[in-house]
Amino acid sequence: MIDIDIRPAVPADAGAVLDFWKTAAEGTSISDDVAGVTRLVQRDPGALLLAESDGVLVGTVIAGWDGWRASLYRLAVHPSRRRQGLSRALLDAAEERFVALGGRRGDAMVLEANEPAHHAWAAAGYRREDHWRRWTKPLA
Repeated sequence: MIDIDIRPAVPADAGAVLDFWKTAAEGTSISDDVAGVTRLVQRDPGALLLAESDGVLVGTVIAGWDGWRASLYRLAVHPSRRRQGLSRALLDAAEERFVALGGRRGDAMVLEANEPAHHAWAAAGYRREDHWRRWTKPLA
């Protein structure tokens, strides 16, 4: 059994989360700054879930709900804590959140080049849908 606590992030966690992602997350986002993380936490309280062990951040997942889609981003586990069930615990917490809010399906953003992540998502029951592609346009 893993010894972690999972809790929603608060605005004061933004700096620690950004530092953690530099070590544990693959890729970067246009919103990777204190203002972006704080805006997420304020707009959708409960969306950014943190896994802590003895008060130390060891994992994250963004479980965003917009009333239509249950979107998963930034599933990240500290490299020294991988393969210990942390990602599964984070996804379980995210899925519980979605079900409570009325979500019917979790959609995950997973980098194509992050092969180890593909295995983790598949082990949690997620399947790749090749008929979709992400389209983006910077707004700022």
